[in-house]
Amino acid sequence: MLKVVEINNLTVQYPDVKALDDISLVVNQGDFLGIIGPNGAGKSTLFASMLGLNTKYKGTIKFFDEDIKKSKNYLKQLGYVPQKPIFEKNFPVTVTDVVRMGLRKESDENKIDKILQQLWIHELRERRIGELSGGQQQRVFIAKALVNNPKILILDEPVTGIDQQSIDLFYSILRELNSKQKITIIWSSHDLDAVNKLANHVACLNRTLFFHGESEKFFSDDALVKQYSEASMQEHMHHH
Repeated sequence: MLKVVEINNLTVQYPDVKALDDISLVVNQGDFLGIIGPNGAGKSTLFASMLGLNTKYKGTIKFFDEDIKKSKNYLKQLGYVPQKPIFEKNFPVTVTDVVRMGLRKESDENKIDKILQQLWIHELRERRIGELSGGQQQRVFIAKALVNNPKILILDEPVTGIDQQSIDLFYSILRELNSKQKITIIWSSHDLDAVNKLANHVACLNRTLFFHGESEKFFSDDALVKQYSEASMQEHMHHH
């Protein structure tokens, strides 16, 4: 098994709170890892650290066996889809423009066509991004993340505020990317049911790592799921 991500003893301390406490996990090539945890569990902090946006952490993060503080090469192999991309509704960019922003080389224009067809948004290519539905927009941002054929796709709660039909389509796209194109996927979600169906590994995060292993093992253990749900509920009450 080829390790594509290795995180050791990752701790992130903000002035008033410890966002992540001694997290260690490994992601192998071809894994589909679902990261679950309540709001405030540290999922976004984990992603910010992995993407090199937060460098104030203790511990090590390695991609493809290389410490990310020593080399930024790994970013070329990553695609990232944020929770809710922010842009002006009237911003005059088309679907094609947005996907083109993900390209590294001008010469790769033909990749745009290919990825738009793959995500079933080819007929929207000249539409302005602000005119699209939430589900369509999200597929455009996935296209942008995928246009360079990354080895790893990182998704931060990508279906927030999207209708169910778009969510179902989105999940079938993810399944295909993982099974057919062998893209390693790291995906944070609140939808336990979807994680159970899609992910082969699961990491339960609540500042510390509550569980990391095969999703079948987690979801077939009622006591574990119950314990996780109770911890999440308490955290939820604490935040409100």
